[in-house]
Amino acid sequence: MPDAAVYGPPSLDKALGSLPVVASFLEDLNVAGIIDELCPVRDVALATHGQIIEAMIASRLTSPTPLVRVIDWARAWAVDHCFGISPQVLNDDRLGRALDAIAPHLDQIAGTVGATAITRFGLDVSQIHWDMTSISLYGAYEQADADYAQPRYGHPKDRRPDLKQIQTGIGTSADGAASRYSTAPTTAAQPKCRR
Repeated sequence: MPDAAVYGPPSLDKALGSLPVVASFLEDLNVAGIIDELCPVRDVALATHGQIIEAMIASRLTSPTPLVRVIDWARAWAVDHCFGISPQVLNDDRLGRALDAIAPHLDQIAGTVGATAITRFGLDVSQIHWDMTSISLYGAYEQADADYAQPRYGHPKDRRPDLKQIQTGIGTSADGAASRYSTAPTTAAQPKCRR
């Protein structure tokens, strides 16, 4: 009688797509390290704020949908392999706590990540070209947050002087690398995964 075939454990089917590239760029820019230095967590945390924010960035880049049910995205994608965190950690409450933790440090985080990108990728920032535009807004905005640009009447590019506006734009360095700038809240490495 022939020996019975022995099968291994069932295989897992998870999307990979551009996730290794995103993980590699985030690691090169030290996004998690920068965030974790400014926003430490308790030793009992299952993931740091930096890890959570990196996973949120990867979610937006690989599956640009609203940041709800990110846990479902993480179960379908190889997040545990590329970022070293369990999909169960990415529940809505944990995402909210990470966003709350980084909110007071956004300028420092963006500046440090930007400076890291300039150094890491050798960007020439001796000359920046700005392309400004206006965004028209509907609503009264009577109690706008003083920490942000105030919507005001002006001369918008869409020729709607009856609407308040904010200015926003994009800056491009002399070597062609782009960075975004806003006056109001608006929103070649080898691919690898972390172990």
